[in-house]
This record gives sequence, C-alpha cells and structure tokens, in this order.
Amino acid sequence: MIFSELYSAYYNTVAKILKTAIEHPIEERGLRKIIEEHAFGESILNIDPCLAKGKWQLLKPDGTTIIKNVPTMPTTTIQKQWMKAISLDKRIQLFQYKPMELKNVEPLFTPEDYDIFDQYSDGDNYTDGTYIKNFRLVLDAIKNQYPLSIDTYNHKGKTIHMDILPKHLEYSEKEDKFRMFGHGQHFVRTVNLGRIINCERSADNHSIQSCYKIPPRNRRVVFELVDERNALERVLLHFAHFEKQAEKIEGCRYKITINYDKDDETELVIRILSFGPMIKITAPEHFVNLIKERLIKQMSCGL
Repeated sequence: MIFSELYSAYYNTVAKILKTAIEHPIEERGLRKIIEEHAFGESILNIDPCLAKGKWQLLKPDGTTIIKNVPTMPTTTIQKQWMKAISLDKRIQLFQYKPMELKNVEPLFTPEDYDIFDQYSDGDNYTDGTYIKNFRLVLDAIKNQYPLSIDTYNHKGKTIHMDILPKHLEYSEKEDKFRMFGHGQHFVRTVNLGRIINCERSADNHSIQSCYKIPPRNRRVVFELVDERNALERVLLHFAHFEKQAEKIEGCRYKITINYDKDDETELVIRILSFGPMIKITAPEHFVNLIKERLIKQMSCGL
C-alpha cells in the first residue's frame, strides 16, 4: 500500500503532537485528545507512553519538544513513481487529472509492463475528444444530479434519443468500456459511453425525483463452490465488484450468493462458466436454464 491512511496515521498523529509542542507546551490531556482525533482507539496504548516516558525522545518532561521545525510529510520517491505510472494510463485524462511535475522520475510501472489477456479488443477510444467531453459531462451530472439529453445508438445500429438522469458509472475490465447507469420516467437504461453520439444537459430539469423512478432490476444467483486449485480466492477476486456473500457449507464446499443487475446477466453467465465443474448453480431456475442454453450453443459450435 503506497497511499493509505492506515499506514500513515501514526506519522501524521505524532507530527501533529510535535507541531503543537513547538507552539506551546503540551499537556497529557492535549496529547491524548490529538491521538483520539487523528489515530485509532488503541493508539493511546502505544503513542502516549512512548512519547510521555521518553522512549521516542521527542518530548521533554515539561511538554516541549527538542524539534525546532514543524514536521512535514514530503512525497516519497516511490509515491512519485506511482503517480508517474498512473499519469501514463490512457484513461486518466477523462478525469481532468493534473499531474505533478515529475520530469526526472521513472514510473513505477508502464502500460508495457503488463498484458491483459482476457479482454476484448474493441474497447472505448479514451483519446477521442468527443468521448472525453461526454465522459466529463456524465460525471458532472452524476455528482450534481441533473438529467442529460442523449443521442446514442443501440446494438443494432439504430439511433435513439433519451432524457436520462445518470446515477453511476461502471468500468468493465473485460470489455475495456465505461457504462452509465441511469433512469428516466418509465425505464432504466445502461448506456455505453462509446456509443453516445451527442450529449448535453437536458432542459427538463424539474421534478427529477418524482419523474425519474427506478423499478427494481436487481437479480440474484446462488451457487456451490468446491475450493480446489484456489477456486474460492479466484471467485471472490473475479466477482469483486458485485455485492456478494460467502459461507462455508462443509469441508472445501462453499455457498456463494451474488447480487447483480439484469444488464450484467450475460457477462455473469460467461464468467461463471469459466470456472467449469468447480461451480454448481443452485438457484434460481432461470439462471440454471441460462447456463444450459449457453452450453448447448457452445456444443452446437463444436466447442
């Protein structure tokens, strides 16, 4: 973990204590208050005695400090390398990212250092000016909750128009595409950002909450898993972005429940089938039939 409040909390807390001690002598009550506000509940058991009893030799008995200058937390070399690596990602410009001046810093990794083998080749064009403009407008609409007027085309190539209130964006690593989830007066939509022809703020900005309602579209699949060849860990990682529950049945058998949106059903079927005989669908019957239909199609193709 390069950036984490968990790992930097102690350093920031002690720095705050020393800053206060530079300004004026710090009492035990003030020291404990800073620890409670900036660290964890059990941190008093560690930081307080180490500072008060002189183990860290930073505070004097009178509450002053031997430190003359206020402590700072400069960006480390590895943090700069990580930020340089992130700045090379082709998707970063979608978020109006302004990188630090890192001219003489080598990236921690580059896009050429890794290869995604299980990904479609027709991903979104993240360098296209229209795509970037649409992405930023959608993101702003999600943050500020206003509807958009969108012209897009469906999977049949037919152009359609809609007024939609965006709710959230989702990135599919397998497809290398961003999708927007939103709702209108009588429908729920999933829109691929790469298919948007035109996107602008809608003039229909009244009574959003009453006009745009979401009918329930959540679905659930339950399956049993045999934890062979590290299958449990791979399943939890593979379905990390889905809401799920896992419970042990007995031995190396587990019951996994995954909640998903209807639009993700086909992709979920494909992912589950990739685990072969280690997974057995137990509910619902609808999903069992989808698995059977997919297998029949594969057999008809000689797969």
